[in-house]
Amino acid sequence: MRRSTAAAVGTLTGAALILGVRLSVQPAALPTEAAPVAQQETEEPAPEGTSAPAKKPAANSSSAPKKKETTKPAAEDKGLKSGTYKGKAVQNPYGTVQVTIKVSDGKISSANATYPKTGFSGTINPAAISKLSQQTLKVQSADVDTVSGATFTSQSYKTSLQAALDAAA
Repeated sequence: MRRSTAAAVGTLTGAALILGVRLSVQPAALPTEAAPVAQQETEEPAPEGTSAPAKKPAANSSSAPKKKETTKPAAEDKGLKSGTYKGKAVQNPYGTVQVTIKVSDGKISSANATYPKTGFSGTINPAAISKLSQQTLKVQSADVDTVSGATFTSQSYKTSLQAALDAAA
């Protein structure tokens, strides 16, 4: 009797610890999502100046028109041509996702997707696709984060988005 009680208490304690660890790991994911944005901002000035980053952005401010001119050819070198492009329709266990992007001046100006809207997918997909579209506009590539709870939709979105970007190249 005492052993079964001790075993039950041990099992419940172990389960509580596992849940506690899982809950403590999730908030740590939010700062890591914000960190790449900050890194992207710091990565741009870093290659331009090696000795004094504070002085180089001031120099870039005075040569802003030149930098804007180099940004457009860089986007053109990236191969994104203005127009509307559809990615391939990617099927997952919950339905089919197809991304359509609009490119203007070498940048993605909008990203929309068709996705399943019925059943359980209809409750998850709208929010997930919205987040993925926003990330696409920020990142300007198919390197978007997977949305928690919509893994299959996120993977299908990324694959279709990459196909659309390839078509825009």
